[in-house]
Amino acid sequence: MGQPQDTIDLGDLTLRRWVPEHDLDSLVQLIDESIDHLRPWMPWTAEHSREATAAYLAHAEESWRAGTGFHYALVAGGRLVGNCSVFIRDPEGGYDPAGREIGYWLHPAATGRGYVTRATEALAAVGLAQPGVEYVEICTDSANARSAAVPQRLGFVEHHRREVEPQTEFESGVDILWRFTPST
Repeated sequence: MGQPQDTIDLGDLTLRRWVPEHDLDSLVQLIDESIDHLRPWMPWTAEHSREATAAYLAHAEESWRAGTGFHYALVAGGRLVGNCSVFIRDPEGGYDPAGREIGYWLHPAATGRGYVTRATEALAAVGLAQPGVEYVEICTDSANARSAAVPQRLGFVEHHRREVEPQTEFESGVDILWRFTPST
């Protein structure tokens, strides 16, 4: 993947590249404050720690340099409110170089303001601007209606459903892959 901008300005919302040496304490605090909100849908919260967060930020930096993923802090009103990423996904050893996946989460106080929808739209453009990329996808659990509303608002279509082993007690065991392929 080619390198996108470090900062994407969307007016009252900014996406900025994570800076490991600057963002660790702020991201740990953001996750701490959001953990109950994230736990039903984000299996990684079971392993949340300062060390795990430092490892995520190191991964974000490494994948940015390698061009395999671009992980952004979401900042609104000067405050860190979440995370949004576009990346190459290889869940079963068969990644498709023509596709990218988008993932996101927000602090509970920042939900319902359109931040994730706008960030996802911006990152879909980042993903689709990469050489050879033909589509972007979002994976949501079929029970997570709020997360699934984002791709629906942006014109993604349900591409595939797959049965998976639930990773949290709230997950249904059915993932929905939402796909956006621009018209040619």
